[in-house]
Amino acid sequence: MSLSFLFKAIARDVAKVGICQHVQSLHTGCHLLAAEKALLMKLRKSTGYTFINCKKALEKFDNDISQAETWLNEQAQKEGWSKANKLEGRKAKEGLIGLFIGDKTAVMVEVNCETDFVARNENFQQLVKDVAFATMAHHQNKTQSKGGYVKSILAGDEVCKLSVDEGASLADRVALTIGRLGENMSVKRAVTLSVPAEWNVGSYVHGGVSSQTKVAMGRYGALVVFKGGKEGEQDTLGHKLGQHIVGEAPVSLGNMDDLPCGESETRLLPQTFLGDPSRTVAQFLLGQQARVLDFVRFQCGERTGEEEK
Repeated sequence: MSLSFLFKAIARDVAKVGICQHVQSLHTGCHLLAAEKALLMKLRKSTGYTFINCKKALEKFDNDISQAETWLNEQAQKEGWSKANKLEGRKAKEGLIGLFIGDKTAVMVEVNCETDFVARNENFQQLVKDVAFATMAHHQNKTQSKGGYVKSILAGDEVCKLSVDEGASLADRVALTIGRLGENMSVKRAVTLSVPAEWNVGSYVHGGVSSQTKVAMGRYGALVVFKGGKEGEQDTLGHKLGQHIVGEAPVSLGNMDDLPCGESETRLLPQTFLGDPSRTVAQFLLGQQARVLDFVRFQCGERTGEEEK
C-alpha cells in the first residue's frame, strides 16, 4: 500500500469522525434546547410572567423551576408594591363581584381594577377567588360558637389585612397581582352571612365569567336571606329572588302589606316582581309560602355610602 493511499484513508476516517461528532453535538443541543423550552413554557404558564422574565429566572437558578418561580413571585411583589404606590391615584372602577355559597354561609366581595380587559385576566380572577375564600375563612373562624343570623360588612382595608396561604396578607396578594398586570387594583368591600338551619341563602350573579371553582363572578351580585319556600324548590326560589334584586335594585325591604308607589318604588316587597309582572314580590312570596328577611346587592364600581360622605 502506498503512503499516498494510506494518508488519504486516514484523512477520510478523521473527516467521518468529525462529522459524526458534529451531528451528535447538534442532536444533543436540540434535546437541551427542547428541554429548556419546555421548562420556559411551564414556568410561563404557572406564573403568568413574561417570557423574558421567566428566561432570566431559569438562567439565574440553573433551570431549577421551583427556585425560579419563588424568585419571580418575590420580584413581582416588590415591583407590585412600588407600582401600587405609583398607581394609587388612578381610578379603579372596573373589576368583578365574587360570590361564594357555603353550608348555611355566604360571602360576597368586590375587587376593582382599571379596565375590563384586566378583569377578564385569569390572574385577576384568581385574586377575586383568593379574597372570597380568605373572607369566608375569617367569617367561619369568627362565628364558630355563634348561632342565629350573623351578618358582617367589611371595608376594603379590613379585608386586605386577612391572611392567605403561608402567612401572606391579601394586601400582599393584591401587590403581587399589580406587579403582574400593571394596573391599579383594590379590594373595595365584602359581606358575610351565616343563617340558622331553617333559613336559606339565595344568590345571583349577572354579567358572569366562566369559573372552574365555586366562586361565581360578574358585574352584579345579590344575596337574599329567606325562610320557607316549597320543599325542594328553595334553590330556584333563591335564584329568582336574587335575579329580581340585581335587576330592580331595591334599597330597603319594606313590609308584606305595603302598597306599591309606582315605578320609582325602592322597597323590595312592594316592587313588581321581575319574574311575573302581574304580581308584587310580596304576592309572589305568599304563593311560595316564603318570607324574605334580608338582602344585599353589589354593583361593581358603584359609589357606597362611605364614598358619598
